[in-house]
Amino acid sequence: MALYGPEFAAAPKLVYDRLRRYGPVAPVELAPGVEALLVTDYQAALDLLRDTDTFSKDPRAWPETVPPDSPLQPMLGFRPTAFFTDGAEHARYRQVITDGLALLEPHLLQRRIAEVAHQLIDAFAATGSADLIAQYARRLPAFVFNTWYGVPEEHSARLVAGIADMVESTEQSVVAYTDLVAVVTEMVAERRTRPQRDLTSWFLTHPARLDDDEVVRQITLTMIAGHEPTANLIGNALLRLLTDARYAGSLFGGAMTAHQAIDEALWHEPPMANLSAHYPRYDVTFHGREIPAGSLVLVSYAAANSQAAPSTEGTGLGSGQSAHLAWSAGPHACPARDPALLIAITAIEQLTSRLSDLELATPAGHLLWRPGPFHRALVHLPVRFQPVPG
Repeated sequence: MALYGPEFAAAPKLVYDRLRRYGPVAPVELAPGVEALLVTDYQAALDLLRDTDTFSKDPRAWPETVPPDSPLQPMLGFRPTAFFTDGAEHARYRQVITDGLALLEPHLLQRRIAEVAHQLIDAFAATGSADLIAQYARRLPAFVFNTWYGVPEEHSARLVAGIADMVESTEQSVVAYTDLVAVVTEMVAERRTRPQRDLTSWFLTHPARLDDDEVVRQITLTMIAGHEPTANLIGNALLRLLTDARYAGSLFGGAMTAHQAIDEALWHEPPMANLSAHYPRYDVTFHGREIPAGSLVLVSYAAANSQAAPSTEGTGLGSGQSAHLAWSAGPHACPARDPALLIAITAIEQLTSRLSDLELATPAGHLLWRPGPFHRALVHLPVRFQPVPG
């Protein structure tokens, strides 16, 4: 069953329901001719994510059936990063990332997010309309991440567009990833000779002593894994706020509303819907399915979450805090959960406090979702509001 194209993008839950007929693990097609197995069961997903003895993250065990120019290569092809390694090698790379993120002081980060949010809102507040994806959700995380790493302003739009092409697994994916690596490689070379107060320089001087290529790969990994899900989360949570009747009367009621909308989006529309590529180290029977060694097995956070999500009926808005799989689980769980949540919550709070009468400018059923097997992301989110003079 295909996990690409406009049909899947428009109604992924119908596809997940059909896949359950195969049991906890189902055969899927990620791109024409590229097959994989998808875990749709919540407990099976946890078992896979935590079982490092049976499953490896190293894709080099995957049969070489995907050509080098495949649009899936930038997302699934091996690189020396925390995403594609196991054991001590994974721990070494991950430590650099977690130590770097620990340098980000929450109150300073929140202040920077608010500053960027106000700059972006100022650009459209007086017009009475906006596309909250193109003009806000996708731009805000880019500004923040580029500040962390010291990315030159002139490269910001280029990097955002490139990351989107990669995740959508379009024909531009390989070119986009190559361009992203080129920008970061140039930046790393410059920081090697002229360090600054940014995470790029920190990665270069970390006690793990990464070489330049390893630093480039960790930075590109965190840019991709940080920007795309955060932007999608902002958009998906805003859509929930604007369309879910349970939020009526409390839409602009403060932090709890933003937090609840984000939490529910993580449960029901996780920004990365299908990922966590794993490969059995040997032939294995997993939850009733025989899986040959080296097969590509993905986890569907979206499908698994739908089995475990608490009820949202009635007036209660709470849906739990940590049981969903949107951040993955096990040793490869997302290390940037806290800053990503801070970005998303602050972004929504700043927007709804400035523009208190936001409403959709088109019926929710007419909104389009970006195609691709990995993410859950809106193409646009058009809104209207009373213009606010600058």
